[in-house]
Amino acid sequence: MTVFEELKARGLLAQLTDEEEIRELVDNGKAVFYIGFDPTADSLHVGHFMALCLMKRLQMAGNKPIALIGGGTAMIGDPSGRTDMRNMMTKETIDHNCECFKKQMSRFIEFGEGKAMMVNNADWLRDLNYIEFIRDIGSHFSVNRMLTAECYKQRMEKGLSFLEFNYMIMQSYDFLCLYEKYGCNMQFGGDDQWSNMLGGTELIRRKLGKDAYAMTITLLLNSEGKKMGKTQKGAVWLDPNKTTPFEFYQYWRNVADADVLKCLRMLTFLPLEQIDEMDKWEGSQLNEAKEILAFELTKMIHGEEEAAKAQESARALFTGGNAADMPTYELQDGDFLNGSIDILGVLVSSGLTASRSEARRAVEQGGVVVDNEKVTDVKTLYTPERFDGEGIIVKRGKKNFRRVVRK
Repeated sequence: MTVFEELKARGLLAQLTDEEEIRELVDNGKAVFYIGFDPTADSLHVGHFMALCLMKRLQMAGNKPIALIGGGTAMIGDPSGRTDMRNMMTKETIDHNCECFKKQMSRFIEFGEGKAMMVNNADWLRDLNYIEFIRDIGSHFSVNRMLTAECYKQRMEKGLSFLEFNYMIMQSYDFLCLYEKYGCNMQFGGDDQWSNMLGGTELIRRKLGKDAYAMTITLLLNSEGKKMGKTQKGAVWLDPNKTTPFEFYQYWRNVADADVLKCLRMLTFLPLEQIDEMDKWEGSQLNEAKEILAFELTKMIHGEEEAAKAQESARALFTGGNAADMPTYELQDGDFLNGSIDILGVLVSSGLTASRSEARRAVEQGGVVVDNEKVTDVKTLYTPERFDGEGIIVKRGKKNFRRVVRK
């Protein structure tokens, strides 16, 4: 199976232009491709995972990745898939986030001479002369055509600012700059980026001539990949200080049955033959597949030792044993009232519920377990001494756990 065929077999490719030329470049290690990352936070999250895996996979086949950090475009904000305008970030915040991205990507992708590159579009966007830019680049774009793009349709209903309207031109200009500076001949992006990406391909060909070599590929299910990055309680980060290795492992261990094989194909480097064998698995075997997925991805991000510790802790929770590596909350003196704290207070303080009313419902519905014993009385009290040493293990439902100790 060729590299291109494997990308298709793993479900990573959706729309693309010039399929035969793309196949030729990818299979022969001649693709110089970029994927953009908007630095809207100080850590990547699992929604970026598909792009990182693709970059690693193509680099292993001899192709050259360019990680484009959007230090310039982040000052505008991409309207794609949004119904409101993004909050404006300061230059200092954006630059800080860019540095954090660099550190995380450097642990995942091999950078260096003749290998992967990392560039920041702030280098060519922040100091642009507006009049020259509009004359030189803006003249290649039709407003009528831009307004038909999916990335603008949602915002047209509520109001699209001229600031955001510029985003497509800026992203297209990125591809032109990367093409001219680094010989970048291919761009990858999410399925919600198709219009912006086509703009870049067309800009290169209009400005440099029909023979200019530029292609686009979009990642299948990228919009779903973005959803992967978030849970009801927030984002699942790659930074261990924001999402612990145990929480990261648990996130993947708890994916839906219908998604586990899809994630194994798209996100792991296990042989397709091995994954195809899992197609026959049912029932409890799917839990084994989820363990494999969780271990492989945790190992990739946090290392094999942390992955093994997270797996051991998760299994200990399932069997009622002691899980030393689970998320821990430290109760403060102020959490105790008249020398004790009730179960509702424990649930709220530890973050397992958002309010006492939600905590009450969880207890009354039989969904709360403390040290392997179901709690059915909402008035259950605990003294401070109960949280000394290893504290208590509190479970809400099957997927949410906390070790609660006293500071």
